[in-house]
Amino acid sequence: MLKIDIQKRTLHFKRPAKTSRGEYLTRLSRFVTIVRDGIRGVGECATLPDLSCDEIADYDDVLRRVCDMIEQTGRIPFDMLRPYPSMLFGIETAFAQLDANGSCALFDTPFARGEEGIPTNGLVWMGTYDEMLERMQEKLDAGFTCVKLKIGAIDFDAETELLHIVRSAFPVSKVELRVDANGAFDPDEALAMLDILARFDLHSIEQPIRQRQWRDMARICAASPVPVALDEELIGVNLKSMKEMLLDTIRPQYIVLKPSLHGGMAGTAEWIELARQRNIGSWMTSALESNVGLNAIAHLAARTYGPAVGMAQGLGTGQLFTDNIDMPLQMRGQEMWFCPDVRTVTETIV
Repeated sequence: MLKIDIQKRTLHFKRPAKTSRGEYLTRLSRFVTIVRDGIRGVGECATLPDLSCDEIADYDDVLRRVCDMIEQTGRIPFDMLRPYPSMLFGIETAFAQLDANGSCALFDTPFARGEEGIPTNGLVWMGTYDEMLERMQEKLDAGFTCVKLKIGAIDFDAETELLHIVRSAFPVSKVELRVDANGAFDPDEALAMLDILARFDLHSIEQPIRQRQWRDMARICAASPVPVALDEELIGVNLKSMKEMLLDTIRPQYIVLKPSLHGGMAGTAEWIELARQRNIGSWMTSALESNVGLNAIAHLAARTYGPAVGMAQGLGTGQLFTDNIDMPLQMRGQEMWFCPDVRTVTETIV
């Protein structure tokens, strides 16, 4: 017998999280707690306004009905939840913790045993030129050798000047630079801007133009001097046949997976398998979840890409909130580590 409880919690950002689409000041999450034979599993269901495909008015009613069904059947209705990736991710996380006997170490990996860390990119949010320069320096001082900059909100010349300063001081052999435009470029101007960005030896650019412009995105991916990674483009593409069509049409160099946006754990695994068949690289990143969601993504990345994860993952969001939830995660330089000896009481989450 299963018993499922759902509670809401609003998290508050330490400073506004800005993208080219706007800024976030708070983050609403629903925490699903499943109890089975006295063991508790907790998962986070969190959508991003104006971005998640399952950001719907009756979200709470749908989630409750799904949980009622799971209480009766004891199983996750994966196909039914394809249109609701954030719900699926939270429920999958809760079941994974149940299967781990209530432990926050969701899967048996060297990461979960505290034997190795996961390389993580330092994230520099959009802001004024001076703010971004200061944040970049903070990441470099902290020991990050892979840094990701959000671009597209301030003057493009100012952003390229910032990249010039960083690259002049840190060659590509020392620091890997990634940029994320969040769809800020005009399709007709994107290649010219990418030609300029290529001067700075970038690892990749995420989502240079807005999603659902497959013909333009395919043209850009084919001609861009900077490898292109798809992110928002994957949102709402939930059927396997649609995923195959997207990858075969656009042919990106990378895809960036956010489980709460891109199909939960099961959907993320499907994306990665289809990408590997086409020699398309991938990595995972959080979608501004609390530490509950971040912990699940870290363990999923460790299971998927490990042992000894080579590519930096987007896991450096654990310090974003003033009122985050304690989890046994720790940043050591540029690596995220799981601390199995630190006991986390999931009852304190809700």
